Amino acid sequence: MIQPLPAATKSEFAYQVLREQILSGELAPGQVLNQAVLAPAIGVSTTPLREALRRLSAEGLVDLGTHRDSRVSPLTAEEARDLLEIRRSLDPLAAALAAERRTTEDIRLIREAAQQVHALPDDPSVPDLVAHRRFHAAVYRASHNDLLITTLDALWDKADRYRRLGLEARRSQADRDQKDGEHRELLDCIVAGDVEGAAAVMRRHIDTSLGATAASRLGARPASV
Repeated sequence: MIQPLPAATKSEFAYQVLREQILSGELAPGQVLNQAVLAPAIGVSTTPLREALRRLSAEGLVDLGTHRDSRVSPLTAEEARDLLEIRRSLDPLAAALAAERRTTEDIRLIREAAQQVHALPDDPSVPDLVAHRRFHAAVYRASHNDLLITTLDALWDKADRYRRLGLEARRSQADRDQKDGEHRELLDCIVAGDVEGAAAVMRRHIDTSLGATAASRLGARPASV
């Protein structure tokens, strides 16, 4: 049994545990969340569990049922399309602003993150996912646009569920090498202050991303612009 935190933080604890299990795929899309089973498994009562489920529902990760059961939100073509369309616009913007506004400290953090990031394997570990996010988060922060950073950070967790679906389509070593090359190229453009180059690399990175693969598998048809 998972050991709960002190009573004042039980709702937060339940939220963190369930959120991690959903994003990691341990709780699969569409899986029923029976409160009578979940509460003792996590080590909390049903009251903090319900509060946690409401928070997850507000984030679009859980569909609340009318009675005691809820479900992990399913993966849909519409959401995959929406995520891809938004990231096609916002990620290149963040990269361009990073190339324009990066500081010496920003460059240091991006370089440091770049040393750890590699194209995700078919069955990524938590450190793999953390390193991937850390690199992109360092680029986002270098944009020095707080609203843009907050928006992209909020999109990341939703996108992670679709990345896992994208990983089900086996990629060749050449595909992985391409993604690693894009990370290096993006770093070089940002360090050089190449605004247009950074945006172009990021746009290509998104267009060939795991999210794009997932959208295609689900039959989504993103806008071409």
